[in-house]
Amino acid sequence: MTDQLRMDLGHRTQPEAARRLMAAAVTSFAERGYHATTTRDIASAAGMSPAAMYVHFPSKAALLSAISRTGHRKALDLVRSVVARDEPAAKRMHDLVAEFTCWHAQQHLVARVVQYELHALPDEDFAVVAELRRETERLVRELITDGIASGAFDVDDVKGAARAVLSLAIDIARWYPHAAGPAPEELGQGYAALVLRMLGAGDRCE
Repeated sequence: MTDQLRMDLGHRTQPEAARRLMAAAVTSFAERGYHATTTRDIASAAGMSPAAMYVHFPSKAALLSAISRTGHRKALDLVRSVVARDEPAAKRMHDLVAEFTCWHAQQHLVARVVQYELHALPDEDFAVVAELRRETERLVRELITDGIASGAFDVDDVKGAARAVLSLAIDIARWYPHAAGPAPEELGQGYAALVLRMLGAGDRCE
């Protein structure tokens, strides 16, 4: 359970115990799946008793919800910050894909839980996460539309293209790391070049 994982999951204002529990839950959910993981598994991995866990999270579902909201908000913040840059659409798309891909590789355990345990969320929490996902996709569609308007992209189906762009990075969580796989930064650059070609921009990122 690394310091980087704890830092990426929880705000520094959260109690250290809560961050430890979130990190332990990520590891357990990623390795065993949400339904096969018990609260005792999580508490034990965090070096705590099950009773101590309930001081910070009332249930296993509450832990999953906290992880999912945090992961989706970080992904949305990343996308929003790149889309807002004052740069040509192709450059922003290149950087968005490179950074989004790199994050999913570096934080593959978090991403695996966030992306593949969605349907274990309680309905109310699922609705919150679904809205974050819709906003992320909307921003990518907006960037593609900007690129079409400037002549940088040649795309017929903006919605489908946006989903394809996001899906490339999201799927990384399913298989990364792999013994023969590239480093996160290298993977990000490769996917960025691939997306530009897919959108009809060739290798241009200016």
